[in-house]
Amino acid sequence: MIYRKPSNTMWIDAVKLLEQADNLHRQFFRLSQGSASGPTWEPPIDIFETGRALSVVVALPGVSADQVQVLIEGATLSVVGERVLPAPSEAHIRRIEIPYGRFERRITLPPGAFEIRESRLVDGCLVLTLLKLG
Repeated sequence: MIYRKPSNTMWIDAVKLLEQADNLHRQFFRLSQGSASGPTWEPPIDIFETGRALSVVVALPGVSADQVQVLIEGATLSVVGERVLPAPSEAHIRRIEIPYGRFERRITLPPGAFEIRESRLVDGCLVLTLLKLG
């Protein structure tokens, strides 16, 4: 009978969990395969609300302004675009953790009507100011 120290078993379990998390991360943030119909990744956001406006900050480091489109359709704000892989086509990828390809983020807005008052890229983030109408 082989006796294992509890600390070794916990370490093995922790490594297995890390491997599973890494596999899920690779699945979620995969490179775009040709002309994919849907988005490849979803950028993280922060939302702040005041009495007159809604501020939305979308993390898009490495994405140029001409690669982003912002739309309000009904009660949904959509931010869509693409982060292009900066490596030359002949490069061998050694490691890739930053998601590339087409992205899309849909945000359900609070009740009421909004218009996009300001849209600017600041320090790798898209900063949107949505003015509350009425």
